[in-house]
Amino acid sequence: MLEGIIRESIGKKAAKALKRDGYLIANIYAKGIDNIYAAFKTNDFMKYARDKENLAFEIKVDGKTYKVIVEEYQKDPVLNTLTHVDLRVVLDDVVSKYYIPVKVSGTPIGLKNKGILVQLKRRLRVHCKGKDLPNSFDIDVTPLDTGDFILVRDVKAPENVTILDGNDVAVAGVFSA
Repeated sequence: MLEGIIRESIGKKAAKALKRDGYLIANIYAKGIDNIYAAFKTNDFMKYARDKENLAFEIKVDGKTYKVIVEEYQKDPVLNTLTHVDLRVVLDDVVSKYYIPVKVSGTPIGLKNKGILVQLKRRLRVHCKGKDLPNSFDIDVTPLDTGDFILVRDVKAPENVTILDGNDVAVAGVFSA
């Protein structure tokens, strides 16, 4: 489990000092919960976030355990390192909106016909309870030929999960080169 510390001061000076010491600044929030200003060791956070099996993962801050997802992050444009992360607490019985990643698998038929596979949507917006949260949407693009697309309406959502993106929005497709 990833462990973090509570930030005593939320000012710019204190944040710079924590970043200099190798910490990643984080805000933890949810509906009905006070915001928590925390910091994690940057290397530990990167290893934990990269190796996690589920979309939601557990963290421990100030002796309390939270099940969170990464809502947003900021990177340094020059060094390409994380500078800030927003974590949202996943409440099991509260209906909320989430962004779920789309994973494309297979080799489309259209690639042999001089086509190019393009993934147009990396994440889909869903509306569900925290306990019904899917880890990802897996899409097989093997049957796609040049000029074919997979639309949001073709993506199968699990039970009790509603996809909020428009039905006519393309998720992935094969364009002619």
